[in-house]
Amino acid sequence: MPLARRAVFAALAAGTMMACSRASGLGGTPSAGLGGAPAASAGAARAAARRLLPDHWQQFEFRTAAPVSGSDVFEVAGRTGLVTVAGTTPAAQLTGLNWYLRNVAYADVNWAGQQLGLPRELPAPDSAVTRRANVPHRFVLNDTNDGYTGPYHDWAYWERELDVLALHGYNEVLVYTGADALYHRLFQEFGYADEELRRWIPGPAHQPWWLLQNLSGFPYPVSRQLLDARAALGVRIADRVRELGMTPVLPGFFGTVPPGFADRDPGARTIPQGTWMGLARPDWLDPRTDHFARVAAAFYRVQEEMFGPSTLFKMDLLHEGGSPGDVPVGDAARAVEEALLRAHPDALWVILGWQHNPPRAIVDAVSKERMVVVDGLSDRFPRVTDRESDWGSTPYAFGSIWNFGGHTALGANTPEWAATYEKWRTKKGSTLCGTALMPEAADNNPAAFALFSELAWREGELDLAVWFRDWARARYGAPDPHAGAAWDILRRTAYGTTRADSWSEGADGLFGARPALTVNRAASWSPRQLRYHAEEFEPALDELLRVREELRGSSAYRRDLLDVARQALANRSRVLLPRVKQAYDSGDAARFDAAARIWLALMDDLERLVATDADHLLGRWVERARSWGADDTERDRLAYDALSLLTVWGTREGADAGLRDYANREWSGLVGGLYRLRWSTYFEELRSALRAGRAPAAIDWFALEDRWTRDPGELATRPTGDTYTEAVRVRERLAATR
Repeated sequence: MPLARRAVFAALAAGTMMACSRASGLGGTPSAGLGGAPAASAGAARAAARRLLPDHWQQFEFRTAAPVSGSDVFEVAGRTGLVTVAGTTPAAQLTGLNWYLRNVAYADVNWAGQQLGLPRELPAPDSAVTRRANVPHRFVLNDTNDGYTGPYHDWAYWERELDVLALHGYNEVLVYTGADALYHRLFQEFGYADEELRRWIPGPAHQPWWLLQNLSGFPYPVSRQLLDARAALGVRIADRVRELGMTPVLPGFFGTVPPGFADRDPGARTIPQGTWMGLARPDWLDPRTDHFARVAAAFYRVQEEMFGPSTLFKMDLLHEGGSPGDVPVGDAARAVEEALLRAHPDALWVILGWQHNPPRAIVDAVSKERMVVVDGLSDRFPRVTDRESDWGSTPYAFGSIWNFGGHTALGANTPEWAATYEKWRTKKGSTLCGTALMPEAADNNPAAFALFSELAWREGELDLAVWFRDWARARYGAPDPHAGAAWDILRRTAYGTTRADSWSEGADGLFGARPALTVNRAASWSPRQLRYHAEEFEPALDELLRVREELRGSSAYRRDLLDVARQALANRSRVLLPRVKQAYDSGDAARFDAAARIWLALMDDLERLVATDADHLLGRWVERARSWGADDTERDRLAYDALSLLTVWGTREGADAGLRDYANREWSGLVGGLYRLRWSTYFEELRSALRAGRAPAAIDWFALEDRWTRDPGELATRPTGDTYTEAVRVRERLAATR
């Protein structure tokens, strides 16, 4: 191992192995006056500041500070034109930079829009400010992130994403990119040929579920050049994570093997996993055997050779329906842990808290000091009240999954965060030692991202009314009564929901649903109804449109305006569909035609609105996928891999079982393409049925959807129109269709 990587490895081990029992005792007021001398690690923060603040980075000086009681800290001080930020790591220093931007300079850098209307000479903070992380583990990204956020993102995307994650206080980043190349290299050591492994490995958009042992080999074999390119990107991501003083959370080995492994390795024992949604699940190698130990040792050796060191490894045994066969789950877990610790004695096993995972059979079998549960349900199910009891006092991170599949719906259970996080962290016997931000797709819900990220760095009570007031000021650069009023409305509606109904995400819109007159959601696992009152939400659009003109120039304002206008339109679909049904049921063809025309007109308004923003263009999603192909055939295959994830998802069986539209989004190209095609086709059939006095004929929706997915036609890759103009049009349309 290169000396530089050895030094990083030692630092990671020291930083991540703080016992959670110790972490739960953090609190109080951190000592001020960290001071510190400039150090080499500060160069990483300075480089990030230069990328993020090209006109102002020279007005920041970064210094390295010692931990306080073993905790990450930052201090912000300085004078006008020269701000000093000290921190324990480059990421902690960038967290201090973000605190300064939000609270002193009134600026916002976010993963969905930013506002950097900074003065030429930066203001000084009134006094030195010190913050200490109240938990050691600040984990970010979901297993599904590489699929639903952007399976074909390049380094330019990831470089900024990692800077923004560091800026928001995270120190543990899930890194799955390049795992396909790892498995491809690994199993060639066990007798598999290059081509057969490439047939087993799914396309990048579907690889998260392969790593979770749900599927394999869909939709097309991957190419060698694609594997090489993804490996190279994965190396850059992992190296940058370490450079910023964070830990890459890498996939661990828990037994996934290609077909026929027992035939290649005589004496090996595999447990068939059957199918999932019509797709073949990979076999599971019995972890109790010497064969498992040999494969695991090779896995961790190859992984470190390719991607460098880590102390955190993500694994979920028997995910969503996996079968243990006759293997005792506790024995399997113990063997998986032993293989991990044999390769990495300082490692922690990171496991997802989801549904009934992890079962007590797993957590009771392994060392509590070597496992951290990243809880996806902290703010969701009402029955989640005592994680110490659920997991036998296994250390865990308080987490949220505020969208499934990357839905564009606004909202989060912020009252639960305010009421629950600190209560759980400080209660007697608490094993809460982290936060886990895990929306199934990133780069959305900027207010939720900012607020959740602060939990690990806050002191005192979280007053949501005050927080959202201050958020509006920093988000747009100055106080504005209409901005404040808009965000107070959003706080009380979309961001004021709770887990009382067992959900953590908002309801999706009906424009993206497979058509039916009684449909009440687009995705099968989304809420059936809004979790707030639509009529109380809509005034937020009026208020945002009244924000004074000089504050409307940032991408932050435009993104928020688009999100609120889009959400208002999506909410209106739930009002209009019953009217369409009533007209059809009455047999009044003219009335039905009028209602259907209004429905499609609203869809056209929505298409024009989202077409104004580059991040809402389906064409860019497809263009990125095609850019990774070496020839036309591969480019077409990669486009289908990426696009099918948002539409049919996989097979007909899986689509009909509920996977279709799981990742529905109100994006240009989807709204005006597939979604409008479905609804216009449906309305035409209903119209014909009314005229003929017959029941409507059944439509093969999967055939229509898959045909469109394979040939969506020309998709725009550049935004058109003006967001403000289209938002005004939306307001007028909504007023006319009440």
